[in-house]
Amino acid sequence: MATRTVSEKEFAFVSADFEAVRKRLKNIAGINLADSKDSMVYSRLTRRIRHLKMNSFADYLRYVDKTESEHEHFVNALTTNLTSFFREQHHFDELASHIAKHKGSLTIWCAASSTGEEPYSLAITVVDALGKFDVPVKIIASDIDSNVLATASKGVYRIEQLDNMETSMKKRYFHRGKGANSGFAKVVPELRKLVEFKRINLMDSHWDLPKNIDIVFCRNVMIYFDKETQMDIVAKIVEQMNPDGLYFAGHSENFGHVNSLLKPLGKTIYKPKR
Repeated sequence: MATRTVSEKEFAFVSADFEAVRKRLKNIAGINLADSKDSMVYSRLTRRIRHLKMNSFADYLRYVDKTESEHEHFVNALTTNLTSFFREQHHFDELASHIAKHKGSLTIWCAASSTGEEPYSLAITVVDALGKFDVPVKIIASDIDSNVLATASKGVYRIEQLDNMETSMKKRYFHRGKGANSGFAKVVPELRKLVEFKRINLMDSHWDLPKNIDIVFCRNVMIYFDKETQMDIVAKIVEQMNPDGLYFAGHSENFGHVNSLLKPLGKTIYKPKR
């Protein structure tokens, strides 16, 4: 990216500022920002600079360096959370089939909860497969972004976000809002209690998770890390998993370089190698 300052912008922002942001995001969260993300970085971090009443990106980055509590706000501002209910439907079909064959207790980890659509899709799949809300299944949903976790925990969505669901599913798993809440739907309490939300940075040395996790949904997450970081994270995930567990990856993720850790089963589903 060529060095430039755009005079009409509120704050000066040159390529050195962008590279400094990229470096810190990589160090804190392991995330690699593409060269094309400079406009996104500017628009999102200026809100934080304004909020802190600072005068420049340099001032803000010095503040990030010396204030660990700011790391969470910094990462929250720069992470992208694209999700929807039952995204990549074939994975939920495979999960339902697996649950039908393994009716004992299961622990499922959704490693990129975002605003909650994926973990609630997992919970719906579990309830549908077992035919009841009282199930021996624990769903842990984590994300690095505390803001999206707060949204997920509330379980409130715009009605149009449920458009790809059958009417019977919407009626069973959501309460339609009325009055001031018209146009929104909230997950029913019986479904909400199946999901535990917690903040986890995949770059941390320790994850607050149980051992022998049966199912891992870590989809479209590895695309943000370089291959070395991917290997490190996948190795830690495999260590957390039941040897007979299943790892669900995103359709855009290439796992050829981690074949010493995961065995492909097709449809971007893997088994851990031990």
